[in-house]
Amino acid sequence: MIDVNDLRKGVTFQFDGEIYKVLEYSHNKPGRGNATIRTKVRNLRTGGTLERTFQSGDRVQDIRLDHHIVTYLYHDGDLYYFMDTVTYEQTPLSGKILGESAEFLKDGMELKLTFYDEEPIDIELPTSVELKVVESEPSVKGDTATGANKYVTTETGHRVQVPLFVNVGDTVRIDTRTGEYLTRV
Repeated sequence: MIDVNDLRKGVTFQFDGEIYKVLEYSHNKPGRGNATIRTKVRNLRTGGTLERTFQSGDRVQDIRLDHHIVTYLYHDGDLYYFMDTVTYEQTPLSGKILGESAEFLKDGMELKLTFYDEEPIDIELPTSVELKVVESEPSVKGDTATGANKYVTTETGHRVQVPLFVNVGDTVRIDTRTGEYLTRV
């Protein structure tokens, strides 16, 4: 058991029979009374997010997780397939569990796959990925003085706002934590 005051972003715990990962965390101490811990958590089995408020002193069940290095292979419908780099076992994961992370997956990419009791529940992406631009909005000549931006679509289907000088065929680096453009490669 762990105290809710020890919850931080990225911590995984079990509560009411479900497995949650903390996405956001805030500790609120009013003038009098007990402190409250507000969290935004993602259910790792269903992929849904919800907000949970705990009272200071509450406890949640700590869980043991196993991590395996895997390579992303392909997706078929709603299932995404990963191969363990040591045992060569293929593990499918549902698109609803991956959520927005699926927009950053490229064939052959190495990731960390998290297991709980032999059940795959989460992946850990690298902090940034390089994706090729396949579709772009047209930019207007002379619009660059204001630092204007436009939307482009990458090879994986992710839409991101970029500066006007980025064109179809360029490769851009995207931050996987925020989904934002970092630089042109």
